[in-house]
Amino acid sequence: MLRVTFLGTGGSLPTPERNPSAIMINREGELMLFDCGEGAQQQMMRAKTGMKALSSIFITHFHADHILGIPGLIQTMSFHGRTEPLRIYGPHHVHEFARILSALGYYKLRFEIDAVDLEPGDIIKRDGYSIHAIRTQHSVPSIGYALIEDERIGRFNRDKAIELGVPPGPLFSKLHKGETVEINGKIITSQEVVGDPRPGRKIVYSGDTRPCQSILEASRGADLLIHDSTLANDQQEWAKESMHSTAEEAALLAKEANVSKLILTHISSRYSDNTEPLLKEAKMVFENVTVAEDLMETEVLFREI
Repeated sequence: MLRVTFLGTGGSLPTPERNPSAIMINREGELMLFDCGEGAQQQMMRAKTGMKALSSIFITHFHADHILGIPGLIQTMSFHGRTEPLRIYGPHHVHEFARILSALGYYKLRFEIDAVDLEPGDIIKRDGYSIHAIRTQHSVPSIGYALIEDERIGRFNRDKAIELGVPPGPLFSKLHKGETVEINGKIITSQEVVGDPRPGRKIVYSGDTRPCQSILEASRGADLLIHDSTLANDQQEWAKESMHSTAEEAALLAKEANVSKLILTHISSRYSDNTEPLLKEAKMVFENVTVAEDLMETEVLFREI
């Protein structure tokens, strides 16, 4: 499973239709939250994502619309009896942010908050995948994130194995794991029956940013790019001034990076009633694009190779 749930898709201001930024990724039951705007925990309840298995929160930057949901969320998890440490990653000052969190509300947490400062280029290695911090261009220090799974072993060629004399059963598993087996004195190696390694899945989340080379490079070949699309092209000057992206700019980047799917998020409140201008201009450049909606879910599947 690799499921993305959009808890909040709005720009700086919440609207009746859109909460501030918050994206939940569920990878094989492990929950990771990318940004956590106000109301995120209620959105988690509405989407039924759960929060007990939340291992980490990844902050792109410290504008209020990306962090104000964290104090309430950690208090709720403490009330629910959480004892496992929670890691909060982010750009410079995340330690100070964690200290402030612990002082808010006159409550004593039942669990530790482990704050980790990240710089662009830092890599968090985990079991089966890694999280990469990406340089972005916003009005305050900011980073984006790429979740990149490890390579998978190649496909097992059952017919070839039988042809070589390997009987179906436990020896198939050994060969697929890279081991060598012996059949009637004949040595059969894994390389003879297992194809080339296959790529894992990759998700890139830009956070708030202008289109930039570092996001482009990180997004090359991504299965899913979630990119800032605050404004339409007729507001490009304001997008430049506020250090955000237009829908067309996000689509141009997705096309150059050859991503499989683009989802536009951080939608300005001026499009509360109609996001068609954003979708239309993006589709003129890149066909497989969607405008995110609150509580929307998408499954990221393995590529067929």
